[in-house]
Amino acid sequence: MIPDIQDGAGNGCLYLVATPIGNLEDITLRAIRILKEADVIACEDTRHTQKLLQHYGIHKELVSYHAHNELTRAPELVIELEQGAKAALVSDAGMPVVSDPGHRLVTLCLRHHIPVVPIPGPSAFIAALAASGLPTEEFLFVGFLPSRAGARRKALDALKAEPRVIVLYEAPHRLVETLADAAEILGARPAVVAREITKIHEEFLRGNLNDLRDAARKRTPRGEITLLIGPGEAASQIVDHAISLKQRVQQLEAESGLDRKAALKQAARERGLAKREAYKQLLLER
Repeated sequence: MIPDIQDGAGNGCLYLVATPIGNLEDITLRAIRILKEADVIACEDTRHTQKLLQHYGIHKELVSYHAHNELTRAPELVIELEQGAKAALVSDAGMPVVSDPGHRLVTLCLRHHIPVVPIPGPSAFIAALAASGLPTEEFLFVGFLPSRAGARRKALDALKAEPRVIVLYEAPHRLVETLADAAEILGARPAVVAREITKIHEEFLRGNLNDLRDAARKRTPRGEITLLIGPGEAASQIVDHAISLKQRVQQLEAESGLDRKAALKQAARERGLAKREAYKQLLLER
């Protein structure tokens, strides 16, 4: 067990601290304590984080850590950590590293045997998923789709056979284009546009992709957007059932980078087979 700050004197440690995604009350007591006791707080936008710290009466040294400076800032922070500093990494909202800067710093810390401790808390896509009304047993989080139209359409095309709920983030000025591309490529699947989660203007727009595309064309939603796309009624029919289960498993391993267990699970789900039944069938095909 990695000790918290007050018990780890002399040993540097990086804390990944989740911060509110809107409502400043959505922060854990542990997160507040870590921010108070950290030697330095690395954040995307110092002005944004300062508002949070002032709300809780926290006065700490802030350093910027964002996509444009992490190549040089990460090594600088590691040097401080190796000298025994306790550093907290925060993003502008939610959990750092997840669709936010921080991966370079985490990997560098691990390479230098510096403990990395997650301090969990708010997450926009988890909150949106829970309230979406879509199936939550399994889902695929893809972060942000490519901003360029061609790359975005290619990414959506790769998701045509995905039987799980697809969760992604999108910038408001690209939402209409993304909904239009998704409706064309994935069909009229059930979907939800969740915006400004936990904020004053929180809103959930539910319908199918065509409905949401048309609504967004009339009034483009503003603010932070989470788009959730439900499974299509015929999602599994997109898969070529003329090929054997073994061939489909091999296909998933090659195209999706899944290991054999995960590939078999997805192939079984596509065919409506129980995992045990699919395993037996796979053995018979050898």
